[in-house]
Amino acid sequence: MPILSTSITEAPQGALSSLRTRFSGHGLTLSILLLCLILSIPVLTIFYSVFSSSEGVWEHLANTVLSDYITQSALLMVGVGVCVLVLGIGPAWLVTMTKFPGSRILEWGLVLPLAMPAYIIAYTYTGMLDVGGPVQSWIRDTFDVRYGDYWFPEIRSIGGAITMLSLVLYPYVYLLTRTAFIEQSVCVLEVSRTLGASPFKAFTRVAIPLARPAIIAGLSLVLMETLADYGTVQYFGVSAFTAGIFRTWFGLGSPTAAAQLAAVLMIFILMLVLAEHWSRAKARYHHTSNKYTRLPRIELRGWKRIGAMLYCYLPVLLGFLIPFIQLSFWAVETWDLLDRSSFLTLFANSLKLASITAGIALALALFITYSKRLRPGLLLRSIVRVLSMGYAIPGTVVAVGVLIPFAWFDNTLDAWMRATFDVSTGLLFSGTLVAVVFAYLVRFLPVSMNTLDAGLGKIKPTMDDVGRSLGLRPLQILRRVHIPVMRGSLLTAALLVFVDVLKELPATLILRPFNFNTLAIRTYELANQERLAEASSTALMIVLAGIIPVIILSLTISKSRPGYESST
Repeated sequence: MPILSTSITEAPQGALSSLRTRFSGHGLTLSILLLCLILSIPVLTIFYSVFSSSEGVWEHLANTVLSDYITQSALLMVGVGVCVLVLGIGPAWLVTMTKFPGSRILEWGLVLPLAMPAYIIAYTYTGMLDVGGPVQSWIRDTFDVRYGDYWFPEIRSIGGAITMLSLVLYPYVYLLTRTAFIEQSVCVLEVSRTLGASPFKAFTRVAIPLARPAIIAGLSLVLMETLADYGTVQYFGVSAFTAGIFRTWFGLGSPTAAAQLAAVLMIFILMLVLAEHWSRAKARYHHTSNKYTRLPRIELRGWKRIGAMLYCYLPVLLGFLIPFIQLSFWAVETWDLLDRSSFLTLFANSLKLASITAGIALALALFITYSKRLRPGLLLRSIVRVLSMGYAIPGTVVAVGVLIPFAWFDNTLDAWMRATFDVSTGLLFSGTLVAVVFAYLVRFLPVSMNTLDAGLGKIKPTMDDVGRSLGLRPLQILRRVHIPVMRGSLLTAALLVFVDVLKELPATLILRPFNFNTLAIRTYELANQERLAEASSTALMIVLAGIIPVIILSLTISKSRPGYESST
């Protein structure tokens, strides 16, 4: 009888436990689905605007400037794409597989331009190379010529924009390609050498095809960032989509037409995302060995050493060192002109926005990625993939997609409250920091999600099983097991979002509250007023904030392969 009694009482408890688990799983799925729907509001708004009337503004744009926007954006993408492949793939191979003076420092040094926002390097080089800059002034003084008597490349042009964007975006290709090279099996490379392939042929015929998915992924990120840029193209007078969206919104006063332009830009972005996924789906290059030996680093000598040094040092010199030194020089030169109280306010505003966004993004990313680990079904994976596309959306598009529904909600609520209670609610969302932070989350939540997903993926599922066998609930396992193990991933995720928020310009420019400035906006304002030297202090602070996460990211990649020599 005791046995019968136990079986009778335990069966309902097991059924209840199974029922609770089922409802808990459904709750997680519904929560993430709701979150996905909320964060999709900007994109849905943009696509809905296609069916709205712009009162003739769209027809005017289509007949006049739309072809220029498409042509200029396409030229930017092609030019930047070619340049970043040249600047990213070769140095990644050289610092991974060869030895030459400074190759270890260059492993993380080549990533430093990633800390330099494109609009800041554009302002810096304009100040250096423009007619009144030190370079052309030196040419005129040295050779006793006047402006117009000599040829000098025009920095404020589409060629200048391509150069500036390439110098700061090539690290995306470099990082992903170098990671692929580090993880490649030495056996495959050695077999190619035994078949008579030279080091160059092994690089072009074996290493690059194996790294092709990583190269395409890096190139896709670069092209998305190129389409998302506003500060550089606006300052150089390039008629790209982002600049056109601003002109349509603030110049023509047509939010609907601006949203319709944003929808066209979204088609470009969607094509890039689909191309990147298609490329990865078609790639069938696999490593046939799980054994990792020390990578054979070839000692370069003679002209090969000099060529490798020039090839690898030049991007760092042009993309980081020269702009950084020039900014530092200007900052010292204009120190007495700096309004320190205003500077501290700008720093505090930027710090507040970046900290709030990083904290919320980290919490949401941890919830989403851990939920996917608990319920690894097709629906959750699909939802997470949709959320991950947010980073591909330019800040200008996100801002337009946020402001339209937020303003509609505020105006509708205010009108109803006035009619019903004779009370004005004012602006609750649009024109407040709520809208700014929401736009940041739409853009940068995927950065945090991808980082934490990689960190959780390295934790064996058996650790979850052990925790459950000890009677721990999922949240207890997360708090006691996973979070301590993945502290590095948590810190990296928070830092990456923090730095991205500090650098973000177009979304902040459109959505910020009245009289609210950040370091990025102040830099943009001073540069537009041709006060480039005075913009150096705020620009330098943004760059310095981005250096530490960039170095941490590079060193983490260096340690990702067993047997790889540490660069430290």
